[in-house]
Amino acid sequence: MTTRGIFESDGFVTSEAVEIDLPAASLPLRMASGAIDLALVVLVLVAAFLLSPWQLVGQDMALIQALVILLLVGSLVAVPVASETFSKGRTLGKLIFGLRTVRDDTGPIGFRHALIRGLTAWFEVWLTVGALALLIAATNEKAKRLGDFLAGTYVVRERVRLKLPEPPEMPEFLAPWAVGTDIGVIPDGLAVAVRQFLARRHELTPPSRAATGASLFSDLMRYVSPPPPSGAHPEWVMSAVMAERRRRDMLRLERDDRLRARVLGPDLLDRR
Repeated sequence: MTTRGIFESDGFVTSEAVEIDLPAASLPLRMASGAIDLALVVLVLVAAFLLSPWQLVGQDMALIQALVILLLVGSLVAVPVASETFSKGRTLGKLIFGLRTVRDDTGPIGFRHALIRGLTAWFEVWLTVGALALLIAATNEKAKRLGDFLAGTYVVRERVRLKLPEPPEMPEFLAPWAVGTDIGVIPDGLAVAVRQFLARRHELTPPSRAATGASLFSDLMRYVSPPPPSGAHPEWVMSAVMAERRRRDMLRLERDDRLRARVLGPDLLDRR
């Protein structure tokens, strides 16, 4: 088991959505996080009302109404929007519970996403006392509220424990070809996508499996020379390439370790 942050991956996504899974935050976690955020917003609103220069507006009802609207919009919309924009999807409640708002493609959100969520929260959270947001979140597996659907976002657990998939196996009949193959610098995102596909291919429908495999095979072969033996299935070839790439990486790391041991000596190496 290993712990990874959500932004450590390149976020490579194929046309068939073969990507690294980021588990969505559960509804209870979102409710607990939201309760903290709501309490913070209420405190900000109360403080704003207490510290506002009411004496400057006097008895002018128009100015009083304008100031009240300004305080409400600033506290209920501007504060959450600014928080999520500058922290890339975090609020105080999300920070405490290890959550973050991300785009549907798992990338970090921007001002537009935060603004849509903030404006939508005005009526789905505040005007309905959270009932509408709770109802919508309870009806979908990612616990998305209306603002998430409109902004194209969802909330994930930022620090999760992921079980790494088994590394691809080397098909025996392709081993001689793979050992003598020139494998270029495969982009990390493409390598992740290929590994994910090989680990999850049996979960895909036959058309999706064929289309995704063909697309990834075509991309991967740009970095491999010479081409594989005629008649070799693309999935076997991808498995052979990734297995050989892993073997070479392991050998390189072992050589680096031996070199460091010779240069630094066992004593200095142990201190590190």
